[in-house]
Amino acid sequence: MKIGFAQINATVGDLSGNCELIIGAYERLAAAGAELVLTPELAITGYPPQDLVFKSRFVSENLAILEKLHARVGDAALLVGFVDRNEGRGKPFRNAAALLERGKPIRKAYKSLLPTYDVFDEDRYFEPARYVEPFEVHGKKIGVTICEDIWTEHYLPRPFYDVEPVQSLVNQGAEIIVNLSSSPFSLHKPAIRYEMVAGLARAHQRPICYCNLVGGNDQLVFDGNSFAVSSAGKLIARLAAFREDEKIVDTDSTATIEFREGKAAEELFAALSLGVRDYFRKCNFHSAVVGLSGGVDSAVTAVIAVDALGAENVTGISMPSPYSSRGSIDDARALARNLGIKFLEIPITEAFRDFKSQFKEIFKGLQENETEENMQPRLRAMTLMALSNKFGHLVLSTGNKSELAVGYCTIYGDMAGGLAVISDVPKTMVYDLARWINSDYAARIGRKGDPPSPGSGVAGIIPKLTIEKAPSAELKPDQKDQDTLPPYEILDQILQLYVEENLSARDIIARGFDEKTVRWVQRRVDLNEYKREQAAPGLKVTSRAFGIGRKMPIAQKYVD
Repeated sequence: MKIGFAQINATVGDLSGNCELIIGAYERLAAAGAELVLTPELAITGYPPQDLVFKSRFVSENLAILEKLHARVGDAALLVGFVDRNEGRGKPFRNAAALLERGKPIRKAYKSLLPTYDVFDEDRYFEPARYVEPFEVHGKKIGVTICEDIWTEHYLPRPFYDVEPVQSLVNQGAEIIVNLSSSPFSLHKPAIRYEMVAGLARAHQRPICYCNLVGGNDQLVFDGNSFAVSSAGKLIARLAAFREDEKIVDTDSTATIEFREGKAAEELFAALSLGVRDYFRKCNFHSAVVGLSGGVDSAVTAVIAVDALGAENVTGISMPSPYSSRGSIDDARALARNLGIKFLEIPITEAFRDFKSQFKEIFKGLQENETEENMQPRLRAMTLMALSNKFGHLVLSTGNKSELAVGYCTIYGDMAGGLAVISDVPKTMVYDLARWINSDYAARIGRKGDPPSPGSGVAGIIPKLTIEKAPSAELKPDQKDQDTLPPYEILDQILQLYVEENLSARDIIARGFDEKTVRWVQRRVDLNEYKREQAAPGLKVTSRAFGIGRKMPIAQKYVD
């Protein structure tokens, strides 16, 4: 059967806009010979619609769009994701797929397995399918599944479900399995999906077509990477990653291709760039302002912003304090020059001096400490927000996951912003990104930066010294991150085990990590939940992100 994949970038709540995307893709694929066209999960509403479904007219309007699509269908059938009402007991709605054929009543399939782990909360809204059955389309029996329906126990955090939709469909004679999906990206997930679906195809001896959403919606990034496998589990087609794409696949094809997983840094960069681009586009922002410290975090954030928005839409701001090194200021300026962005230097030295002077009598006799240190990032936040208010820029915060985890960041200071671009990227991975930017990415865009001047260390897009120097917040003389934090190579390993894998401190210590270090990290992660609750939304790119993927109480006294 010739099946068309409409890998579209749907926007949550843009019912008419999503309808036009679906119609456009459908008509092109139908004209090219598709017998059945697939869309992603909940293509009409966008995914995830969350509490929009409770708005009084939302579901009605999405059903009206479904009827509009039905009226546009020609010889090719269309399988489209939408929200249906549940007229019986249980939750008020259903996560549904509609089979639209010219001159025939709409047939519907409902999602059986409703995830409630990680970023998912579908059981809040949807009632699961009571039964599944295949549809006959152009003489073939098609088994329709929706996202989670195809995920097998081996690839889930634990056994969740007592039903197997694919097995049931095969038992009823389904010849082809199709899946409408909105599966968010995380590192290495495209390879996991392929491995899982290929294994399922081999087990049931059925070809499987997997159509995934692409685009950013708030904190989630969807990578596309739709694909089809033969009944032998061989890859017969794959769509683009991180962009809209269309393709017609013949499920009887015996021509196979090799599945290739991209470099981690390359996929990470693509995901973050798409997340930034769509956050701006879907929220109607047009330009960004980024504080450039001369450090690697702000440098990587700026490069991602330029890739996503264009250099003409990004402004970099250097805000030196009395403790900022000349090298950091020069590195920030060199980065801006290499990226071709507007660059402003707005010192905070006088403002810092004046602000401290207000507390001269109140703080008399007390040593300077983090109080004075934190004044500086808060003055910088005020500067960036002033530019945001005056020129309509969105402030991009530049903190990484390692800092956010242990609270090595200033609330109402460097945490301030409209989007936290790398807040789910550990520090060691930020360095990997920086090195990839200066090699593969620079070669791809034909930009090598300016030749190094004596002592500047500028090489590549990101100045060489930015990557090589010891990281520092530069809030006091000769400050280094490692004065306070464990080495990032150790810290990130512990955070991976504690935050993403949920291991206890004792279990982590048993793996050979220093007990004092582990206990310090554990305590810092737990104590700083209140900070993370007030952070800007961040793009999720790892298996477990702070915020949308991790819900912890602030007031709690559990200690391992």
